[in-house]
Amino acid sequence: MKKTFLLATGILFSVSAQAQILDVIKSTVKNQTGIDLNNPVKTKTSTSTTTTTSTAPKSPSVNINSLNSAQISSGLKEALSLGVTEGVKKLGVTDGFLKNEAVKILMPEKLRVIDTKLRAFGLGSLADQGVKLLNRAAEDAVTESAPIFTKAITSMTITDAKNILLGGDNSATNYLQGKTQSQLFTAFQPKVKASLGKVGADKVWTQLISKYNTLTGNAVSTDLNEYVTNETINGVFKMVADKESGIRNSPAMRTTSILQKVFGAQDGK
Repeated sequence: MKKTFLLATGILFSVSAQAQILDVIKSTVKNQTGIDLNNPVKTKTSTSTTTTTSTAPKSPSVNINSLNSAQISSGLKEALSLGVTEGVKKLGVTDGFLKNEAVKILMPEKLRVIDTKLRAFGLGSLADQGVKLLNRAAEDAVTESAPIFTKAITSMTITDAKNILLGGDNSATNYLQGKTQSQLFTAFQPKVKASLGKVGADKVWTQLISKYNTLTGNAVSTDLNEYVTNETINGVFKMVADKESGIRNSPAMRTTSILQKVFGAQDGK
């Protein structure tokens, strides 16, 4: 019993001593900092969540009715000009015409009988050489066609531009060809004539026709200059049509803002 009393007394003394020590600590903190530990101030923790929304820039959605004729015309001309530039670059190299089946210049239709007869007489190589040189002349001449086409495009007035934009894949190219074929022919023919002489096509064809006339007793002739001029121009238009179709159907090929705006509006027609 005595031991229990002493143990209890010791515990009470210990608790009392700890309380006194704690009071001293609280008093010191209050004197030094002004903070009363007996009445702690609850600090509100405000958590602010900042939400950053990352939005990729989008091209403005353009309704075709918001575009005027001048804007549509500008977009169509841009597509045509790109087609000419790229087309001439591809055609104006060795085999640009000859190895491209879409634009290769064949024997003039009225002279194809010559091809048949020459081959029958074992002169197929002469016929092949004649066709090859027609294409070489076109490849040489076409390098000078770009400014002629560009001038025709820039000076062309496009009427009913909206309907052309909403037309088929080659509507703009067909419109250009219909409006400018004759002026392109007039401007381009002298260059083709010079190229026919430059590559020796005129001499080979003189020999080729002479051989045929001698072997058959017939007399045929043709205006190679006119034929090659038309075929070269048609070859360029073929390349322009391919480019126009690509721009209409593939947004990735719309490399300028005007193409994106005009043909983007066409997408939502």
